Amino acid sequence: MKETEASIGKIISLQKMVDPRGNLSIAEGMKDIPFNISRVYWTYDVPSGACRGGHAHKHCREFIIAVSGSFTVTLDNGRDKQSFLLNHPYQGLLVETDTWRTLDDFSSGAVCLVLAEDPFEENDYIREYTEFLNYKCSKKG
Repeated sequence: MKETEASIGKIISLQKMVDPRGNLSIAEGMKDIPFNISRVYWTYDVPSGACRGGHAHKHCREFIIAVSGSFTVTLDNGRDKQSFLLNHPYQGLLVETDTWRTLDDFSSGAVCLVLAEDPFEENDYIREYTEFLNYKCSKKG
């Protein structure tokens, strides 16, 4: 596992096993990814120009992988923003808690796979950006 540090997010390269019959990559919780995986979901057939995400989590960390095609993930910690182009199925983006995320610029046929630390819990979501900023300010004081 190889990591590239960034100010908001972290790209983690997973093991890539090259084989003439097709390559294989592995992501294991608490080994390749710094949490146990409780939920897996994926988005696909995203229409051209559509945006996904648009929320933050109070507790749940996520690991986002472009298993096919490409898309851009923009992370926002309330102060700084950073965008990451995901286009390799052997790399993923670690998204920590208290981070607003949007996903856009999906290529045709792109598949976004998300490995989540927690089962779905609506109360963990912050779905309005102004509420997110207020939440971040309340945690500072």
